[in-house]
Amino acid sequence: MEDKSFELKVGIFVFIGIMILFIIVFSLGKVYIFQPGYYINIVYNFAGGISESAPVRLAGVDVGEIDKIRIYYDDEIGRTRVNILVWIKKDVKIERDSIVRINTLGLLGERYLEIIPGTQDAGFVTAEGVLIGEDPVMMDELAEDLKDLADSAGVIMGKLERGEGTIGKFLTDDTVYNNVEEFTDDIKRNPWKLLRKTSDNKRKKKN
Repeated sequence: MEDKSFELKVGIFVFIGIMILFIIVFSLGKVYIFQPGYYINIVYNFAGGISESAPVRLAGVDVGEIDKIRIYYDDEIGRTRVNILVWIKKDVKIERDSIVRINTLGLLGERYLEIIPGTQDAGFVTAEGVLIGEDPVMMDELAEDLKDLADSAGVIMGKLERGEGTIGKFLTDDTVYNNVEEFTDDIKRNPWKLLRKTSDNKRKKKN
């Protein structure tokens, strides 16, 4: 009799332990499994390294998360694309013309989906509906743009150093600087010239 009572206590303890473990696992993973909601698809050409379970935000507020990511070949456009299946809370409405971007929390933080609301006139995305995401910038493209910018800046600096253009001439030609300095000194010595010129301009406007 005592053995059966002991086995019953052990069984209850094990059951409670399994339930706690079950709750912890789902709290760390698909927390929405017991919540009402619906799924939509976001299609990208380039997913930018975003992963499953990443948060989804609408106007900066958490409204869901990424459930699955799969790669497929789109025969219509003849290229490989990425389909992101997203779970959205039940009462959240997303306009059909909403913009969906892949953003990063901080400079090196977690990636997430940001949905920028569209217009009500466009209607709302229904369950299993599709939105086309805005592809993130690839790092190699960004590096290439920065290189082009640096090259352009180098060309401009070279022209300035050689005195090419109006600004370059002003920076390198001592004659321009000397003329400005002489004009300033002359005004300091004879401020009446500036006053006379102002009066002459006023008379010309009246005429």
